[in-house]
Amino acid sequence: MPINPALAELAPDAQAWRRDLHANPELLYDLPRTAQFVAERLRAFGCDEVRTAIGRAGVVGVIRGSKGDSKRAIGLRADMDALPIEEATNLPYRSRVPGKMHACGHDGHTAMLLGAARYLAVTRNFSGSAVVIFQPAEEGGAGAKAMIDDGLMETFAIDEVYAMHNAPKAPVGTFAIRKGPLMAAADFFTLRLEGKGGHAAFPHLCADSIVAGAQIVTALQTIVSRTVDPLDSCVVSVARFTAGANDNVLPQTAELEGTVRSLLPATRDLAERRFREIVAGIAAASGIGASVDYVRSYPPTINHPAQTDFAASVARRLVGPEGVTTEAPPAMGAEDFSFMLEARPGAFIWIGNGDSAGLHHPAYDFNDAALPYGMAYFAGIIETALAP
Repeated sequence: MPINPALAELAPDAQAWRRDLHANPELLYDLPRTAQFVAERLRAFGCDEVRTAIGRAGVVGVIRGSKGDSKRAIGLRADMDALPIEEATNLPYRSRVPGKMHACGHDGHTAMLLGAARYLAVTRNFSGSAVVIFQPAEEGGAGAKAMIDDGLMETFAIDEVYAMHNAPKAPVGTFAIRKGPLMAAADFFTLRLEGKGGHAAFPHLCADSIVAGAQIVTALQTIVSRTVDPLDSCVVSVARFTAGANDNVLPQTAELEGTVRSLLPATRDLAERRFREIVAGIAAASGIGASVDYVRSYPPTINHPAQTDFAASVARRLVGPEGVTTEAPPAMGAEDFSFMLEARPGAFIWIGNGDSAGLHHPAYDFNDAALPYGMAYFAGIIETALAP
C-alpha cells in the first residue's frame, strides 16, 4: 500500500537527519549533541511543549491535536544512543568518532520519530496529545527507567506507549509482533571464589578455585536442561573465567562473569534461586568460599494483548496483512522499553531493515528505505488511537 504522500515527502529530510546522527554517535547518557539536535527540531516543528534532561538526557515533545478536547495521551518512544564499537564501513556518513558507532539503528529510530513528529505537528488530525519520547541509554544504561523515575508517565499523563526496533534480514516494508513476552529479561552475575592457593605439584595441600569454578560452569547448565520447563526459554552463559597467572601455581581466587536470560518472571526467579543453590553447594563441597553479585537488569519485554492487536492493525493498514506477522518468535536479547511496558499498556514491534548486517555488528547500517514505513507507523498509531 502507498505511504501517505505527506509522509513520503519527508523521507529525504529524515534520511539527512539519520545520516547526521550516524556520523556523530554518542553513548548512554552522554548525548549533548544528539539531545540538542532532537530538541531543536521539535521546537522548529512547532511542538506545543519540548522538555529536555528528563532521565538525565532524554527529550520529550508534546503535540496536541486539533480535533477535539480529549485528555488522552499516547507515547511514542525512540532510543538515541550508540554503541562502543569501531565502525567497519566505508560509507560517506560513517562515524567520525573513533570507537563509537550506531550499530543498532537508533539513529534510524530517532529519525523516524522526528519525521512522525513533524508530520503530526503540521496535520494535528487527532484529539488528545502525542507525546514523542527520545530516550537515552538503552544500550545497558536503563534510560527508560531513568525517564520513568523522573516522572515521565505522570508529567505527560501518558495512557499508552509504543515503540519499534529495526530487524535485519526482515524485508523492508514488513512488521513483526506478538502478544506476551517478545524479548528476554537480562540479568548479570559476578562470582568470586576464594580457595587456598599453593604449588601445583601439591594440590592436596590446596583448595582449588579453578576446579571448583569449572564444576560450577558445568553445573549451571543444568538450570536450563534440568530445572526449567523444556517448553519455556532460558539461557545461562558464563562469559568470563579468570584465574591464575603461572603454570605451576594453583591460584587462591577465581572470578566468573556472565548473563542469565529468561522470558517469564517466574522463570527469572527460578533461575536465580537455582544459580545461588548450585554455587553454594559446589563451593561448600570444595572447601572454598563463594560470593555472588547477581544483578537484575532489564525485565522481559512483555506486550499487552489489546495494544498488540491495535499495533498490528495499524501496521496492516500500512503494508497489508501479508506484511505483518503477529507470531514473531521471542528473542533472548533484552530491551529497556520493558520498563515502559511495566508502567503503561503498550506494544513493541519489529520493522524490517532488509539484508543488512546484524545488530551490534561493525558493518551494520540502518536501511534508509525503512524510514517512510516507520514514520507512517508512528503517525498511524496516533491518528488511529486518538481519532476524533
